[in-house]
Amino acid sequence: MVKARKPSIEDIPYNVNDLINDTSDHNSVRIPLVKNTTSKTTMEDMLQIVIRYMRLANLRERTISDYAYYIKDFATKTETKYIEQASLEKIYLWLETMNVSPRSKYNRLKVVKAFLNKCFELGYVKEKFWTSVNIKVPRKILVGAKEQDVEMLLSLLDKNDYLELRDYVAISLMYYNGLRIQTTIQLREKHVDFNKAILLLGGDIMKNNDAFVSPISPKMAILLDVLMKENNRIRRHYGEHNDFIIINRRGKPFNHELRNNGIQKRLKVYADRYNLTNINPHALRRGFARRLLNQGADVFEISKALGHSNLAVTTQYLQMDNQELVERLRKYL
Repeated sequence: MVKARKPSIEDIPYNVNDLINDTSDHNSVRIPLVKNTTSKTTMEDMLQIVIRYMRLANLRERTISDYAYYIKDFATKTETKYIEQASLEKIYLWLETMNVSPRSKYNRLKVVKAFLNKCFELGYVKEKFWTSVNIKVPRKILVGAKEQDVEMLLSLLDKNDYLELRDYVAISLMYYNGLRIQTTIQLREKHVDFNKAILLLGGDIMKNNDAFVSPISPKMAILLDVLMKENNRIRRHYGEHNDFIIINRRGKPFNHELRNNGIQKRLKVYADRYNLTNINPHALRRGFARRLLNQGADVFEISKALGHSNLAVTTQYLQMDNQELVERLRKYL
């Protein structure tokens, strides 16, 4: 005899399937003047100066946080107290302390180089001694999530369970609309226009800071409407006040730090539970790109839909080998 489950606030009091089947101010930051004295500048003070420029450029707080972490790591491990003490030897010393992949070293080196470039522009560093430092990274083939795997996962989620309904919507936004995980968890009710069936994605939640409009299907519109109403019920229960669309089980918005993101953890749980491979936010976006290509979209349309500023990045998402490229180009001869 199966024991009845105790009712919970996360139980949705109606059948969602029936509905579907029924058809911070950084602009005022003061920027310091370019250095015009011979006094030494600490790494911490220099970092704060550079961060102010980053905020003026509307870079994401997560980007700034990662940037600050690696600059502090460099200063600590190389015992560099003042920016004037930075040197080529110290960069190599810092790289030698890392027990990480070449890709990770490459990404961290890029941060330090960008920091030193800004210091050079402002006159705090006299020579570009870091330009000769390079790390070769083997090209990695990035594979997108398979459509059958995504559809299988969505079919297994219980849309009458609040958390699984929320996850269903998050997965659909990443796979069918190509949203990044950070954009997905920052999506608010104001970003949804049900009358026009579009998502109005402001530059404040887009990685490249460019606003974008993304169409939504009738099914997605229903799901978003249901989730927004259920969100209100959850928030009222826990006394929360926000208008985020993807929230946690207690009505709070997710932490915007990607490494702490609950949606990613949920995807891993589902992948393990249902024995699915390549189910993660990046793979879902790559799967979105490939899906558009298979349906006839050209690389320029796909690049725009992904919010890329560089077509080279888009082509990596498409996983197109030389033979496939030849066959596609043959149609235009």
